[in-house]
Amino acid sequence: MLRRIRIILAAIVIIGITLLFLDITGVLHPYLGWLAKIQFLPAFLSRRIAIVVVLLAMTLVFGRIYCSIICPLGILQDGLARLRPRKNKKVGRYSFSPEVKWLRYPVLALYIIALVAGVGSVFSLLAPYSTFGVIVTNLFSPVYEWINNGLATVAAKHDSYAFYHVDVWMRSLPSFIIAAVSFIVLAVLAWIGGRTYCNTICPLGTFLSFLSRYSFLRINFDETKCRNCSACTKGCKASCIDYKNHTVDYSRCVVCGNCLDACKFGALKYDAPALHRAARPVTVPEAPSPVPEGSPEGSTPASSSRRSFLLSSALLATAALAQEKKQKVDGGLADIEDKVAPERQTPITPPGSLSARHFFQHCTGCQLCVSKCPNQVLRPSAGLMTLMQPVMSFERGYCRPECNRCAEVCPTEAIRPITIEEKSSIQIGHAVWIKKNCVVLTDEVECDNCARHCPTGAIQMVPLDPDDETGAYVPAVNEAKCIGCGACENLCPARPFSAIYVEGHEVHKEV
Repeated sequence: MLRRIRIILAAIVIIGITLLFLDITGVLHPYLGWLAKIQFLPAFLSRRIAIVVVLLAMTLVFGRIYCSIICPLGILQDGLARLRPRKNKKVGRYSFSPEVKWLRYPVLALYIIALVAGVGSVFSLLAPYSTFGVIVTNLFSPVYEWINNGLATVAAKHDSYAFYHVDVWMRSLPSFIIAAVSFIVLAVLAWIGGRTYCNTICPLGTFLSFLSRYSFLRINFDETKCRNCSACTKGCKASCIDYKNHTVDYSRCVVCGNCLDACKFGALKYDAPALHRAARPVTVPEAPSPVPEGSPEGSTPASSSRRSFLLSSALLATAALAQEKKQKVDGGLADIEDKVAPERQTPITPPGSLSARHFFQHCTGCQLCVSKCPNQVLRPSAGLMTLMQPVMSFERGYCRPECNRCAEVCPTEAIRPITIEEKSSIQIGHAVWIKKNCVVLTDEVECDNCARHCPTGAIQMVPLDPDDETGAYVPAVNEAKCIGCGACENLCPARPFSAIYVEGHEVHKEV
């Protein structure tokens, strides 16, 4: 029963949170957004104290069930482990191994130091939810989008527009490489040792292990019934059961229930240790009679049924809580060269993030906002201190004043919720004109793209020579009115570098 409950809840969580990242329409977030908010690190960074307390209380009562039914990276590892082929199904997948203390605790210490110091590149690399988001955004999402585009092509041939084409593009090469390496490492470790990553590298798993050692309910041995068959050890994906000494390392046990299903003699129980000791008989009973083939061996008594019902109720309550690149042409006559991002002195962070410091200290680098940005403005940073955390760049689009999608989906409030009216008055940067790149001077043509498309009227065309009003007109930026949306940079016809670009602000202002 325990194993079935775990599988059902884990399936609901991983399917839901994967769809949350893959959804290109934006309609699923109101229904699935809570799955990101109940992850431990986002809840902690956004100061959702109630969620943090519930997760800690669950660990003290049930053990590390968070790792089995809520953490998407842990669930992904279980799925990868199941894919490993076995020549002999009678041979177990796993074996007991001692705790790797020399690796677990230094990684946790490094994680805590990085969290306190605000070094986002470290905790975004190690946080399990963030790693899962990076993998889905960079590896799974392009495949999903290619399939969507294929369906859109087929539907269009039948005069149906139920699907629409989306651009498939690489948002960041370093982020893609990290996602690919992480997925390969996870797959190899899962095939070899099941939850090896969770119990040796994951800092959250190590943190929860301090509480799970003292959990009220846990896996207990009844030595009088154990036949030392090793079935429990071979089925333990956390490699934490030592059948020879009849011990379980509760700091690594993720309460998956595999051992309970594997034991054919009823020697393992999931209950409170005190109750288990009180119920243990003094004398050694006779060997149990053979169980008829096809019947459930070690059938659950009434007390076990009550415990299963209690656990299932608690878990259910918690659960409720690159398409091929198209050639760009100008009027079908000439190729348009792709834009190149300028070197900004200060990175641009989204409206609602308050400041670069606040944003990078609270962002987990899960890239949910990157996957949801409809204007293709957000992309993972390649900076050493902010690796994989999103920054804004305007080569493919600009931050439209009527869109606040990133603020809606951010689970950590690194981007705080803002209204459309508030966004229009937040200054995240200001435009800077680069004279040597402007086509008015390089190509001697008239151009006012930046001024015409500025939503706040911060750009005006003025004579290059104040004494010659019949000569060339160039843009002049009123920094007090500019909000840094990037419309001017994106729509500037100069290639590969725009003649006008946005420089970010360390602290956002209101205009």
